[in-house]
Amino acid sequence: MKLQLLISAVNQKPSELIEKMNIRSDAILINQCGSFGYEEIRKEGRLIRVFSFREKGVGLSRNNALLRADGDICLFSDEDIRYSDDYEEKVLREFEAHPEADMLLFNVDVCKARRTYHTDAFGRVGLHNCGRYPAYSFALRTDVMHRKNVVFSLLFGGGARYSNGEDSLFIRDCIKSGMKVYKTPVAIGREEERESTWFSGYHEKFFFDRGVLYAHLYGKLAKPIALRFLVKHKDVMCRKIPLPKAYGLMCEGLREASGRGKR
Repeated sequence: MKLQLLISAVNQKPSELIEKMNIRSDAILINQCGSFGYEEIRKEGRLIRVFSFREKGVGLSRNNALLRADGDICLFSDEDIRYSDDYEEKVLREFEAHPEADMLLFNVDVCKARRTYHTDAFGRVGLHNCGRYPAYSFALRTDVMHRKNVVFSLLFGGGARYSNGEDSLFIRDCIKSGMKVYKTPVAIGREEERESTWFSGYHEKFFFDRGVLYAHLYGKLAKPIALRFLVKHKDVMCRKIPLPKAYGLMCEGLREASGRGKR
């Protein structure tokens, strides 16, 4: 099998980024840099195909990579991930060990403040527990993903109308399409600390956008899940905006998603 990284980047110098990320497999690099272009870079027998685009948006960039993917296994990535020397071997070995898996979610080490998940044991991922995983943990069998016609939302994520959530919607759609998704404790790299491209604080837009996302993710269960989310994280998230107001903002987002909002 062949592994292919699908990298979303903004205003990067491809040759420098390849070294910084320690890329040791084939890859498709989507560079959102204000111009159009294409080049091929070869490193130690591996091919990195670089596509430059004027348009920006993380969902759009991931889709541009996804539509061009032709490796047996594709692994989504961001420009701030540095991979271990043996990441390709680890990913391919795990897929060989689990032929039942269409998609595997790998561990990538991040600082404690930004950590949303950590997998300690191999297990199945379903609709009830799929909202915690970032796109850079996703590895999929490319032919299955193309047959299922699953793509990233253009409404959510960096550069889109709503702040984040494109990764949660993608994994949900994979599961709903019938793909078998599993989590694995295998670690393949680490995230280099940097300023977030989408998070700027727990302000009104954060809660409003989260409401829109929950409407898409949870449907009729969105309201109680939104309330549970706020109660669980109130000590961190509700310091400037009180919980009742934050919940009201999330409900505004829910109404917008249903077409009944004022915004």
